[in-house]
Amino acid sequence: MLKKMIIGFTALLVSSTLMAQTQPNNKAVNPQTCDDFTNVDIRKLRSKESINLCDYKNKPLLIVNTASNCGFTPQFESLEKLHKTYKDEGLVVLGFPSDDFFQEEDNEKETAKVCFINYGVTFPMFATSEVRGSDANPIFKHLNEQTSSPNWNFYKYLVSADRKTILRFNSKVKPDSEKMIKAVENSLSKI
Repeated sequence: MLKKMIIGFTALLVSSTLMAQTQPNNKAVNPQTCDDFTNVDIRKLRSKESINLCDYKNKPLLIVNTASNCGFTPQFESLEKLHKTYKDEGLVVLGFPSDDFFQEEDNEKETAKVCFINYGVTFPMFATSEVRGSDANPIFKHLNEQTSSPNWNFYKYLVSADRKTILRFNSKVKPDSEKMIKAVENSLSKI
């Protein structure tokens, strides 16, 4: 009888602990936190789920403002290749669709189709948001303050793992260019 009570109490304790670590929407609390500009929840593209970018703590980030109907949209292919090549070494590619230059689809379903179906993107893509001006999402507000706003779609910001260095590359710098690969490899070497 005592053994059954101890087992029951242990099960109750474990259950209570798990419930305490869960938010009301049943999403597990992220135990990893950070004290930099990435400590923000951003909703994923065509999803109710959000990601706190602290999940990528201590990893270099390649942050790109994207658009579905731009001459640079085919860069999704080389961004995906870069992602697949370096993700196991720690690189995180993050896509932020934006209609700031009037070249994004009007709804997320169509944006998602371009990213995930047409180009096979597997790196995180986020809900369409502003990347310039006072309405810029929190990530781009910081990037813009530290460097400058993107002048067009497919600007790339390589953020060091310690978040202290941000390199800005314009649309014409292809993700698979020697310049970009060298910068990515250099950032990875400092992890």
